[in-house]
Amino acid sequence: MKKKTLVPLIIFLLGICLVGLIVYRTDTHEKNQRHILAQLNATTYGDRIKNEIADGIGITDTLEQILISENGEIHQFETIAGNLMSDSIESVQLAPNGVVTDIYPAEGNEAGKIDLLHDKDRKEISCYARDNHATITQGPFELKQGGYGIAVRNPVYLKDKSGQEYFWGFTIVILRVPDIFSDTVSALSNFGYEYKILKTDIPWSDTYKVVYQSDGQIDHPVSYAFTVGDGTWKLEVTPKTGWRNNTLLIIISGMFLTISLLLSVLTRVWLIAKEHKNKYKILARTDSLTNIYNRYGFDELAEKIISKNPQTHFVAALLDIDDFKFINDIYGHSYGDKALKSLADSMKAFFPSDALLGRNGGDEFCILLPNCTFKEADKQLQQFTKLPKTFSYHGKELAFYISLGYAEYPTFAASPSQLMRCADAALYEIKLHGKNGCMAYRKGLQSGVRKQLGFALKDISEHLPGAFIIYRADKEDDELFYANHEFLHMAGYKSMDELFRLTQKRFRNLIRKDEQQQIETSIWKQIDSGNENDYIHFHLRKADGTYLSVLDHGRIVESQQYGRVFYVLFMDWEDMHIRYSDKFSE
Repeated sequence: MKKKTLVPLIIFLLGICLVGLIVYRTDTHEKNQRHILAQLNATTYGDRIKNEIADGIGITDTLEQILISENGEIHQFETIAGNLMSDSIESVQLAPNGVVTDIYPAEGNEAGKIDLLHDKDRKEISCYARDNHATITQGPFELKQGGYGIAVRNPVYLKDKSGQEYFWGFTIVILRVPDIFSDTVSALSNFGYEYKILKTDIPWSDTYKVVYQSDGQIDHPVSYAFTVGDGTWKLEVTPKTGWRNNTLLIIISGMFLTISLLLSVLTRVWLIAKEHKNKYKILARTDSLTNIYNRYGFDELAEKIISKNPQTHFVAALLDIDDFKFINDIYGHSYGDKALKSLADSMKAFFPSDALLGRNGGDEFCILLPNCTFKEADKQLQQFTKLPKTFSYHGKELAFYISLGYAEYPTFAASPSQLMRCADAALYEIKLHGKNGCMAYRKGLQSGVRKQLGFALKDISEHLPGAFIIYRADKEDDELFYANHEFLHMAGYKSMDELFRLTQKRFRNLIRKDEQQQIETSIWKQIDSGNENDYIHFHLRKADGTYLSVLDHGRIVESQQYGRVFYVLFMDWEDMHIRYSDKFSE
């Protein structure tokens, strides 16, 4: 066979082998990645389901503790049960000696008053729970009110006068399906998964029963098993599009059509690879959010520019957004990103094309102005600092402000790194003196200013021995902005996210319902009468639905960014009386 035929044939065959190998390895990698991601989601949302059911078990535990403390009696059952209810709970029940006697809400649940230990459908598993001191879940079963439910039964044991333990009965919660799983199944569906939630039919069996599932077909799912009470649950997930990347078939077809032009394709691949290399080189120096230089790119270019022109005057500036954390906390990180993009865009529009612009990270930005002195830069930087800066929030333009410090090379610095340290010292001097300003570096400013600021902000906010919140002073829209760690601890909230979720970000939802109108009227009466401070006593709603008697000391102030806001300090009313009873009696 001639060389001109053999060589192309060998190249053709090698090309087929190479493409096949690449496709195989890519397909294998994609399937592995999808399995890993699916397993991670199954684990994450399986734990979430576990926690959601555990919340229901927690209600039965609460009732159990009340029964133990009250020697087998619960006074004002309806009030207690009403406070424990949530959207996913169908009813709360008591079953002394296994017979359901109390149900909340009572209306529509009359048929639920049954003898669990002798009912044909509930006898076996209820006796198991009683005899094994085990909290059990049973269901799903059809509810008479419509839909399906899962029963959580917690056996309660008391001690008689002689100290002998005896079975009192069950505390019970009926959970609505799929309401109890609504957040989980919605997330899985949005992430592109088919899912199935299963549980063992009875604790002593390995047979699983479907609790709830999506409409699509589940093919070779990954699963995550977990234990709730004495039962085993399992979450199975599989991608809606399957485990394989079908686009690879299109790639293979395309490769077969172009294999005759292998040399051209290889050339193109080489050119593309070279282009990607250059692209990645640029990306390594560019901030992906703002499309200006990142810290690495800025420092590298600043070093090159200054080293090439050591006798030239440069001005370096550092700036950041005042109270940027509050923008993230109040409006969310996506709107914080909008503020960062807006600031970067204003920098690109305002400064000349030869200015070097960068983002150090977070909300801190840097500028290098070549062929520029203090005097030449001062007016320009002052003007930029005062220039209005906004970001869009639900169609409304919200203002934010910056602080800026700058220094000159070689007047105060012999190197780019020293120049940036000088600008940093000037920036944080501004922060300590009211923010929203522009300052030039001068001798005597120390980098330790940053530590002073950090101490002030963090320790005053989080370690002040007092619980406080900040919320919008609006009679119609009292939006919660912030709560410090002491408040979250006092009220039993795990995080600000939980506080915002359980209160719908409303201050009025922290007040006991029967007091809301009276308390709000009293606060605004004090404010409208000309007082900056108000004092009010009310019952604060805790995360678990109970209430804490508190003294509220509020102050209304005008915020440059958020308008009128309340700063509110809370004190435990009962604790005040215990510790200072002699003072209260005077």
